[in-house]
Amino acid sequence: MKKVFLLVAGWLLLISVTVAQTVTQKLQKAFLQFESDSQLKHAISSLYVIDGKTGQVIFDKNSQVGLAPASTQKIITSVTAFELLGKDYRYKTEFWWNKSTPNYSKSQYIEVKQVCDPTFGSDRFENTMPSVIIEKFAEACSANKIPITDIAISRFNNKFELQKIPDGWIFQDIGNYYGAGVAGFNWRENQSDILLKAGKFIGDDVKVARVDTLMAAGYIDNQLKTGKANSGDQAYYYFNYGNSSVSYPILKGTIPLGEDNFKISIAVANPFSYFVNELVKNKLVGKAYANSNSFDISSIWQPAKSDINIYSHYSPSLDSIIYWFNKKSINLYGEALIKTFAYEKQGFGSTDSGVAIIKKFWKEKGLDEEELNIYDGSGLSPLNRVTTHAQVEILKYAKIKDWFPYFLKSLPDYNGMTMKSGTISDVKGFCGYHKSKDGKEYIFSFLVNNYSGKTSGVVSKMYKVLDELK
Repeated sequence: MKKVFLLVAGWLLLISVTVAQTVTQKLQKAFLQFESDSQLKHAISSLYVIDGKTGQVIFDKNSQVGLAPASTQKIITSVTAFELLGKDYRYKTEFWWNKSTPNYSKSQYIEVKQVCDPTFGSDRFENTMPSVIIEKFAEACSANKIPITDIAISRFNNKFELQKIPDGWIFQDIGNYYGAGVAGFNWRENQSDILLKAGKFIGDDVKVARVDTLMAAGYIDNQLKTGKANSGDQAYYYFNYGNSSVSYPILKGTIPLGEDNFKISIAVANPFSYFVNELVKNKLVGKAYANSNSFDISSIWQPAKSDINIYSHYSPSLDSIIYWFNKKSINLYGEALIKTFAYEKQGFGSTDSGVAIIKKFWKEKGLDEEELNIYDGSGLSPLNRVTTHAQVEILKYAKIKDWFPYFLKSLPDYNGMTMKSGTISDVKGFCGYHKSKDGKEYIFSFLVNNYSGKTSGVVSKMYKVLDELK
């Protein structure tokens, strides 16, 4: 009986190995064909695949080579956030009635304290929508019999660095919505819309029909031209750091012919002023002071016993934030999270400190910190270098955690596979999980840097390789 058992066990093991080898061989053939494609002539690619149940390496090509991960880096930030903050973590924004400070103008001071909440004023959640927050603020003022027309509103307790943009972000990105910087106070995901009207002919000037936010400059240097019909959004918004005393933002590029109400989204440089201006627009404050640039923490107003917390807003829980972070690849959320790591651990939120915390955490879990050569939390910086081995190890780690279902739910579906994608200039990546038709589970990361031609062509070829896991 013992001999029979051993024979059966050996046979099953042989079958398992044979199946693994078959998948490996298929991947080897597909990857070799992928690398020989003319689009990859000057590129470098890495693919690392393991068995999701056993951890056995199924395929390994360049898994220890650091490559730009683009938005696949978000899985690193997400998993770290679940571990360091917990799935139920919530941000808090407080509104205080400052009754203790002498006020010779007889206005009522409202001080606002926020801890880097990236969802404050976001349309993605029912309780964070601007209209809801503004209404609750007005109700709080009414309940405390504060004359709204006399309110002066400022900000206190800035425990976050003034630098909103991480190292390496390129100039073309940071003026546009996906490149919005993160601050200690955020509003409407620090972005706004501009409506544009194309000219009658190709090459004609484009008119600015409407700007949804009140900008301090009040003027845009509009250099936009009308492009070919169906040419898509080729408009870029630039913060102007010129030498003149007044530097206006610049609009450059093209929008398609025939568009009378073409919307583009831009980054807002000062989200607190954006918030205050919206209160003014809604006639909720009469005198508004946006003290948003204070850095000396010791000198910032602190509530006294006589001061009253009139309204506290809580963000959605972390699992809900991570859902949108990965589903829609919201860079702002990643940058807020990485600064939050530093704030919660060290009392001051900075990107560099957050990066160091991530590296230290994964080093303690057995990863070589040099495999995570990162500069931000979202992957938008082209300076980032991450190995596919590190990404797969982090995905494997997540799989055994009780919060894993929430993380898995946040990952998009591409090519019939559950995985996060990433795209920046000449960089494409996919990493995630897949269960094959025969029940095998795989964890993988696939990164390509410096390819030529259209991204869509590279994507279809990457899918063809990953199809061998199906």
